[in-house]
Amino acid sequence: MDESRAFWVAAPSRGEIRAKRLRSLASGELLIRARASAISRGTETLVFRGEVPPSEWQRMRCPFQEGDFPAPVKYGYAVAGIVEDGPSEFCGRRVFCLHPHQDRFIVPEGAVVAIPDDVPDRRATLAANMETAINGLWDGAPGLGDRIAVVGAGVVGALVAGLAARLPGAEVELIDIDPSRATLAAALGCCFAIPLQGPGEADLVIHASGNPDGLATALAIAGFEATVVEMSWYGTRVVPLPLGGAFHSRRLSLRSSQVGTVPANRRKRWSRRRRLALALSLLRDPVFELLLSGETDLSALPELMALLAAAPAGALCHTVRYD
Repeated sequence: MDESRAFWVAAPSRGEIRAKRLRSLASGELLIRARASAISRGTETLVFRGEVPPSEWQRMRCPFQEGDFPAPVKYGYAVAGIVEDGPSEFCGRRVFCLHPHQDRFIVPEGAVVAIPDDVPDRRATLAANMETAINGLWDGAPGLGDRIAVVGAGVVGALVAGLAARLPGAEVELIDIDPSRATLAAALGCCFAIPLQGPGEADLVIHASGNPDGLATALAIAGFEATVVEMSWYGTRVVPLPLGGAFHSRRLSLRSSQVGTVPANRRKRWSRRRRLALALSLLRDPVFELLLSGETDLSALPELMALLAAAPAGALCHTVRYD
């Protein structure tokens, strides 16, 4: 039991499972046994294909990453596990950690956050995506009664929409090219529309589809002086934007959102650890169980990542199972 197995991107578009001997614990460290991890489909498939631009190689490093972009690299950041060894007050506790896909690993005590008792392991793996959704709403700063449109009903978009729907008086519309996402939207308390078939004139639009066409839709449905928050990340792709037409006359604001930094107006009060604890607490709502799709053993992750990177249509949050 002194060996661990982890998923590595061995070369662009090729993954493998590598074994490594675990070292002894140092003071203040924990040995974690993974119970589930989540694949963050947008970012991790870009990493898998080797599409992280050189300018972002340092900023895109995740906690406990090994190797360097483009490859070989051990990457990932959503593990729910249990403490096997360390200080007695931690042993046996379920914890969440921003760590690559690995069955057993050692981290400092401060790297883990306790999982609430009423949040199952697989649902807890959504915490990293929930952090992203929280930041997106903080950046968009929606108000009571606002008309809010979320373009893209993937995991992040659905989380954003589900949180926004809790605002008193808010009218939230989830927009996606897949009509089957209407059932998910209804469960989250939102209306649903196919692109450009909704009412438009939104007070706030959040784009999370990962597709440039979705961003064009977001700009088209924004109301006068509205804000469009871009949550998609495109890696090395160059994205054309329709900034002609009525973009200027409607005085639209386009702003980016990225989870790596807490927004400036909250940074003095909100640490990243506090934000992660909030994300886990919000996952108490069982409706977010709908975002969990397939489950695959760690040993099959190289083949799964190749499939998700080539044809991800229909997948939501695919999780990794550990024996």
